[in-house]
Amino acid sequence: MPNKPTQISNLEAIRNAIAVEMRLNPDIIVIGEGTGERGGCFAHTKGLFAEFGAERMLDTPISENGFTGMAIGAAATGLHPIVDLMFADFILDAMTQLVNQAAKIHFMSNGQIRVPMVLRASIGSTAAAAGQHSGVYYPLFMHIPGLKVVTYSTPADGYGLMRSALREPNPVIFLDHKGLFPVKGDAPAEDLLIPLGKARICQTGTDVTVVAASLMVQYALEAAAQLADNCAVEVIDMRTLSPLDMETVFASVEKTGRLLIVDESFPVCSMASEIAACVASERLYDLDAPIRRLNTLPIAHPFSPPLELATIPRTTQIRTAIEALMKE
Repeated sequence: MPNKPTQISNLEAIRNAIAVEMRLNPDIIVIGEGTGERGGCFAHTKGLFAEFGAERMLDTPISENGFTGMAIGAAATGLHPIVDLMFADFILDAMTQLVNQAAKIHFMSNGQIRVPMVLRASIGSTAAAAGQHSGVYYPLFMHIPGLKVVTYSTPADGYGLMRSALREPNPVIFLDHKGLFPVKGDAPAEDLLIPLGKARICQTGTDVTVVAASLMVQYALEAAAQLADNCAVEVIDMRTLSPLDMETVFASVEKTGRLLIVDESFPVCSMASEIAACVASERLYDLDAPIRRLNTLPIAHPFSPPLELATIPRTTQIRTAIEALMKE
């Protein structure tokens, strides 16, 4: 038998996680556009149709509101759907189903009905995808009680989080960053499960805490490496955006006294806003400098690649923000 690869892409890791859980749970089905025999627009369901067939890999028309509603009904009556919406921008077409139905049924039925489903979509700007295919939108979902919101930055985290998401009894929004799909990392152990609601300290440090999620974690680690001779940066990957693991952030800020939050969403009512507010409320007197936030500029994502690069935090901007924070 061939040796198991030591490196795997994020795309492969999530696909493997779904396959493992589908083998264990015959109630898991995949519903989405082109996710069946075609294998998904990013090849993110490639090979699953051959193993699980048309009864569990359901191709749909282009009707996000319709098939999301169908999945909610299927979940409420015993199945465990993965709803594949390709781009997070397209979730907006299904917000009524998601917010008024999936997120509320458990509460409004006094716990008698659950909606175990994973809604999966890609986020983030990459390859000049422009204004209608580049959004992250996770602050919208963080705002809604009844939804858990998950993202990741490494294959192992993606694998372990997806497997856990598929064991949740209520809705989970699972967001893949398009820029991370081809990125490789250590192959996860096959039995890996990562609990939702727990951040990961990617790198320890004593001088400044940088909190990020998804692709921004990779940029934060690059910036930290460039500053390693002069500054010990602690980098935290939040992983779950709802609920937020603020205890890990608090413990880090108590140690470093400085906080930078890097967030690909727009600045108003963002992940960065919420984390900053929580730290200001609970750990203000542990800070040696003001909390700083670095967000995407509040404009529609440009199609022009140079303009696109100028709107979104990257390694250079993060490094500059850390250096400025260390001088305060």
